[in-house]
Parts: sequence; C-alpha cells; structure tokens
Amino acid sequence: MLQHRPHTTVVLAMSADGKIADFRRSPARFGSRVDKAHLEKQIAASDAVLFGAGTLRAYGTTLTVSDPTLVRLRAQEGKPPQPVHIVTTHSGNLNPEINFFKQPVRRWLLTTALGKLSWKGRCLQTLPSTLGTGTQECPPEFEQILVFETPTREIDIPAALKHLANIDITRLVVLGGGELVASLLGLDLIDELWLTVCPLILGGSTAPTPVEGKGFLPDLAPKLQLLEVHTVEQEVFLHYRLQQPAD
Repeated sequence: MLQHRPHTTVVLAMSADGKIADFRRSPARFGSRVDKAHLEKQIAASDAVLFGAGTLRAYGTTLTVSDPTLVRLRAQEGKPPQPVHIVTTHSGNLNPEINFFKQPVRRWLLTTALGKLSWKGRCLQTLPSTLGTGTQECPPEFEQILVFETPTREIDIPAALKHLANIDITRLVVLGGGELVASLLGLDLIDELWLTVCPLILGGSTAPTPVEGKGFLPDLAPKLQLLEVHTVEQEVFLHYRLQQPAD
C-alpha cells in the first residue's frame, strides 16, 4: 500500500441490487435528503473531492457544502468553505459549458498529457509544472491541471495521490464512478467506504455498480471490516474499512 497519500474514503449510494445508476446511466437521484446530508458531511470533512468524468457528465455539477454549520466548522479548522474538486479523465473530453464550471469551487483536472492537450488554447495563465518541466498551461475553467502519466500513458493514480499528500491534502473523498473506484481498489488506495443502500431495484446488466472494471477473484478480492450500520427510515448506511492484507 502507498503510505504517503491522503486518507481516502469512497462515498456512494446504490440500489438494493447494487446499482449506482440505471441502465441509461442517468444521474442517480434516488437517495433521500438524509443521504444527501450524509454525503455533504463527508465532503465537508475532506480537503479534496475526486470523481471521474463519467460521473461529472451524468450530473453536470458537483455537490458543494451548503449547510452553514458545516461551512462554519471548516472555517474553525482553517479550511476554505469548499474542498478542491478534482475531475479525472484520460482524454480530457469535458464540456466547458456545463454548470460545474459555474459553481463556486476550486476545480482541478487530473489527466494525461493527451488530456491536457485537449484544453490547449483555452488558457489564460501559466502555472509551475507539477512535473517540474517548464509550465503547465491552465485554462480558466481549472485552477490547476495535474499531469501524472504511466509509461503506458494511463493516469498514474499513485503518483497523483502522493502529490496531493505533498501539498497538504490529507483527506480525500471519492464520489465515483465505478471504474475509478475499481482502479483505486486494485491499487490498494482506499481506506474506507460509505455505502448507502436505497429501497429500490434498478436491475439491468449494463447498469453501473460501485466497482466496475474486470473484477476480482475471491482469493484476491479486497476484504472489508464492517465498522457501523445505521438505518434511517428506508435507507441503510454501511461504513466499512478496508482490511490490510496479511504479510
């Protein structure tokens, strides 16, 4: 496990049959107001929020901290009103007209060199490179573009999380989607999961689940320790810790 990285918590709502959206991948708005408040509380406790491009495309926005009590608690801890919101995408293919880019949050892009190029020409300023090799062009929509790339030109998630830790981001909340969560689990980069089980059945073989990707064989599957269970009306809130593999 990568030691020098933020404490990382996945927070997702799912149907009773384990789907985080319907077969059309519509925005998952089936959680209650209690679930939304729970999600906002987790976001408020973080330094940064991470989510994939598919999640952003589905919703068009991100969830901000609006509860005055939570905003006040962040201020008391010396934090800005909102955590940093980081969208990760290999291609950088995002619509600059969506409402996300009008929300009052600090927006960062985690991508590859190819993804960075897709934003070329939209730049108003340059910032020091995160790779230490010149300057990183930064379009007005993003405060920073973080380029961390593996030799196979995929996003280097461990390197990115190490960088976040180096700039004092100690608590990271992951909001999906399933491909991102699968990547983080496969790299042993998740500490906790909060799963809200909502009272509906979505079905569908193509409907996304909390963990997509190729999947895990039973002997190699990440193991969980149940920390707590809360039931509020018809929803069940499950809190897990990832068990560390035995040496």
